[in-house]
Amino acid sequence: MNNKADLTSNEKIAHGMFLGVYSPALVEMCSYAGFDFIIFDNEHGAFSDRDLEEMIRTADAVDLLSLVRVSYDESSIQKALDRGAKGIHVPMVNSKLDALKVIQKAMYPPLGNRGVAYSHRAAKYGQLSGRQYLQQSNEDIFVAIHLETYEAFKNIDEILQVPGIDLIFIGLTDLSVDMGYPNNSNHPEVQAVVEQIYQKAKQANIAVGEVASNEETAQKAVDRGAKYVALVGVNYVMNALKKYVQNMAK
Repeated sequence: MNNKADLTSNEKIAHGMFLGVYSPALVEMCSYAGFDFIIFDNEHGAFSDRDLEEMIRTADAVDLLSLVRVSYDESSIQKALDRGAKGIHVPMVNSKLDALKVIQKAMYPPLGNRGVAYSHRAAKYGQLSGRQYLQQSNEDIFVAIHLETYEAFKNIDEILQVPGIDLIFIGLTDLSVDMGYPNNSNHPEVQAVVEQIYQKAKQANIAVGEVASNEETAQKAVDRGAKYVALVGVNYVMNALKKYVQNMAK
């Protein structure tokens, strides 16, 4: 996979990983293992601006599609894309206005108001420029927005009307906490909201993605229609280490 169309294809499920720690080696491993994409977590993760660029550079070197879950900083979208990320995940999109602001920040004019420069890495340090580069960038950037509150669910019909959104990503943990079930994302009320999100997104012809902690939760997401599944890398590694120690202690 090397473009955004592959991420929401009906032909196969795209699998990737959230990564919130600086580890170029783990990025390489994800590619060699066969993952389709990697999401550098700049919302919860521990990345400096330099770290983020180096991780994106590593992903490019091993032909792994690089995405960034941006922070709440106003410049976060701009910086991720200027550093060469192929797309963004934007947390806490709760309204149509929030979604419109995402598109405005991610797209160059006339579709948005992203600041233009040709000296950054995404433009190959000035080797790409002009109308053709701006248009191609607008076409190529992958935009995933996170619906992770009950407010977002109530506004989903308006949110889905915003052009330029490629994926609805369900933030199940935040959603369950927001709905009053912090330790029970499987609560029937939470699951009913999730199912309605799938139904409404399908009607709007927009793919849905989910997070997964292991193979079981990944398969559960796929079974209900997810076209895109992102494993939480640190949790998966931690659980594997614990399982090894527990098994060897028997």
